[in-house]
Amino acid sequence: MKILDKYILKSFLIPFFAAFFIVMFVLVMQFLWFAFDEIAGKGIDLSYILKFLGYTCLQVTPTALPIGVLLSSIMALGNLSENYEMAALKSSGISLKRTIRPLIFLTLLISAINFLFLNNIYPYASLKQRNLLFNMKKQKPALALIEGSFNTEIPGYSIYFEKKYGPEENLLKNVRIYDLRGGKKNDICITAEQGEITTQPGSKYMTLNLKNGYYYEDHTEDKKKQKDKKKMPASSAKFDTYKVNIDISALNDNNLDLEKYKKHYMMLNIKQLDKQSDSLKATYDSYLNNKATGFFVRSNAKELFAKPDSLQNHSLKKEVLQNFDLNSQIRVTQKALNSIEKPLRTIKVYKESYKNRRKILNLFDLEYHYRIAFSLSCLLLFFIGAPLGSLIRKGGFGLPMVMAILIFVLYFFINSFGKNIAEESSISATFGGWLATMLLAPFGIILTRRATKGIGLVNFDKYTLFVKTTTRRIKTRIRFSKPQ
Repeated sequence: MKILDKYILKSFLIPFFAAFFIVMFVLVMQFLWFAFDEIAGKGIDLSYILKFLGYTCLQVTPTALPIGVLLSSIMALGNLSENYEMAALKSSGISLKRTIRPLIFLTLLISAINFLFLNNIYPYASLKQRNLLFNMKKQKPALALIEGSFNTEIPGYSIYFEKKYGPEENLLKNVRIYDLRGGKKNDICITAEQGEITTQPGSKYMTLNLKNGYYYEDHTEDKKKQKDKKKMPASSAKFDTYKVNIDISALNDNNLDLEKYKKHYMMLNIKQLDKQSDSLKATYDSYLNNKATGFFVRSNAKELFAKPDSLQNHSLKKEVLQNFDLNSQIRVTQKALNSIEKPLRTIKVYKESYKNRRKILNLFDLEYHYRIAFSLSCLLLFFIGAPLGSLIRKGGFGLPMVMAILIFVLYFFINSFGKNIAEESSISATFGGWLATMLLAPFGIILTRRATKGIGLVNFDKYTLFVKTTTRRIKTRIRFSKPQ
């Protein structure tokens, strides 16, 4: 049996490593494709690019592992069935359960490794990769300026330009610069038809060379008297060329190893997520309690609870307004509407705040359950892929690859759907994190039972037999219905 176990493990591991590295390469290239515009042309040292790719590899490893398990399980069992090796094993009295037993233990080991990655290495890689990406984006902010919108990344300035062009993307068209360092918006406004950005290596200044523009300055400070404001409210000047030196030392520090963000939910392990979730829950409950108490006081609800209920003594009618005449009913209704109008406005104002606080709490709870559920995805997808490969009886990278992609896309879609609706508090975070596992687990159980009993993926004989029987009965009735 040891020879059989070694053969089964070899049949599984060869396609597993091939699929794992292919999937990892695709995921890393996909992430690099989205981040390429942010880091390209920044003069970043190659060592930091390699660090970024290394952290990205560690970050996508927990996703590549279950895909590799799913694809290799379909391929391994499909090859055994296609080459009639599975039939030979069954004829020798070796069941499917005994055949895949070493693979089950191997998948359990891979699931444990996946959990260790998700709990220890994945948070570390997310911390390093996200901070490194943020620091690389800050390099040469002239290239990071976005056309068609106000750029406020540089402290004290708001820069707008219609178009950015040129070989080095440093030429600007229709430029507007607002100098906000005076503490009051639009103190200084500079407009120009054209502009050029120049930044010397190692310099803490970014220079904007402007052409054909105007310089506006507002002199109406709040501390001035009204008569002084009227004397010189503003000044303006036209220029052919004008140079603006902007201090970018706060942005362009070359310390790419700086770790500014450390409390993101993706950067915490399970123990830290649980602790942070409890802390956020206590803060959220206290916040709701304070708002509820304030609403209770502002709505004068305390007076209603302080007075005895006269209905118990049958001194009032059950329909409260019927105890007043028409004019009094109007006054009471109007007063009630006025009393509730302000609390309702307050609720509308704080509605987004309630929602955002709850969403943040949901994200931490979701990540906690997602880490545990996703670490078991290797085992779940194995019990889908192994019996599926045994039933379809096809090896190679053709049909198994298509089946693996479809199954994982379904798993990923259900997982994302559960996370999204749980994030909006439509379902609990626990249910959202385990939704994909709960929906696909019965599918894996059904496939495993059918493969163990040797039943096909779909029992077509059952339906063809019904059609044949029905056709035979119809022919018999037609034959006997004809006159002799």
